[in-house]
Parts: sequence; C-alpha cells; structure tokens
Amino acid sequence: GSTVRVAVASNFAECLEELAPLFEETTGNTLVISRGSTGRHFAQIKSGAPFDVFLAADSERPLLLEEQGLVVSGSRFTYAEGRLALWIPGAVPEDKRPVADILKAAEFNHLAIANPRLAPYGLAAKQALENLGLWDDLQPRLVTGQNVGQTWQFIASGNAEAGFVAYPQILTAPSLRGRWWKIDPPLHEPILQQAVVLKDAENAAAGAQLLDFLKSDEARMILIEFGYLIPEN
Repeated sequence: GSTVRVAVASNFAECLEELAPLFEETTGNTLVISRGSTGRHFAQIKSGAPFDVFLAADSERPLLLEEQGLVVSGSRFTYAEGRLALWIPGAVPEDKRPVADILKAAEFNHLAIANPRLAPYGLAAKQALENLGLWDDLQPRLVTGQNVGQTWQFIASGNAEAGFVAYPQILTAPSLRGRWWKIDPPLHEPILQQAVVLKDAENAAAGAQLLDFLKSDEARMILIEFGYLIPEN
C-alpha cells in the first residue's frame, strides 16, 4: 500500500481519524493527517508542500487551486456540507431564545470565532453576524482563533464565554457544558467542503482512492453521524 498525505480542515480532522482505519482496511493505504485551517493549507500547497490530497472546509480554495492547474483534473468534488453552531458553556439548557436574540443581548465579554480570512467556519460566522447587523457592534468582543480547533479551545478553556464552532465538534465533544444553537443558511452561505487530489502528489492513485472512499456509503454513514450533511451530487 501507499501513504496518502492529507491536508485536512480542522473541523473534519476527527471524522477523518475515525475513517482512517476503514480506508486502510479497504485499500491497504495509510493516511498521514495534517490538520489546520483551510487558508493556511492553501498557502502551503501553493508553496509546494508535499501533500497528496486536500480536504478543505470550503469550495473556494480547491477551485482556485484547480484554476491554477495545481490539482488533478476532474478530482474536485463536495464531500460534505458543514454546519455552524454557537456554543455558550455557561448558558442554561432551558434557554429557548432564538440565536438572534442571544447575540443581540450580548451577555458575554468575549465571542470566539475562527479567523474569517483563513477558516471557512470563521467566514460563515462573520456572514451570520453581518446578516444580523451585529458585526460592527460585536467587533470589540471578538477573539479570533486560527481555525475552529483553536476557537473551540478558547471557549472550552473559558477565555471566551461564547463562540462559533463547527456543529460536528459539538456532536463529538465527550462532555458538553451549557447549551448550543445550530446556525443554518440563510444566515450564512452554505459551507461546502471540497476535496482535491494535488497534481504534484507522489501517490495520486492512492489519493484518488481516498476521494472514492469518501463517496462510499460506509464513509457517508460516518459523516452523517459526525453531523455533516451529504450534498446531492
């Protein structure tokens, strides 16, 4: 088998760890997983970082790489649609207010979001706040993580009393304090997460097998358990 080096968006890393043994069993290939923000991975790939596959948290960067001739033609597809959530560890479970009211009341000193320039979940959070007319008002309270993994840490550690994370992080958290609210489109543009095999991949064939595996029923069952929506391809 071959080794597939995967640059994966922070939100999808846990799910990929869960999928890895199945993929290895099915194909005999091994995964080497590098997690981080989609924006940072994009910059690394453009500078020639040795990845075989890019599992992004948006469709914009894979498309840009395709336009720049850096991906295997025809490999780009949407493997999952992500969902954004607002998490407030100190909230009481019976708080039934709509998300707009919670954010307008702003009963927090710090609101954590992922960096909108680097992390698609951060961009979705920014769009949601803009659509609610609150982006400017809440600017002074924002704490920015490099990616949703770091953003989660800010909230979990109490450095921020509230924040926007990926819904799959909520679903897989071993013990979740407080309360969370799912944020769905139309408050933000859909988070379409795309995958590509990179042109300079040493193991392009094994990379293509990973993308095929992500389209399989057994992989999709796991994606759904993790809280992703499966796009209609």
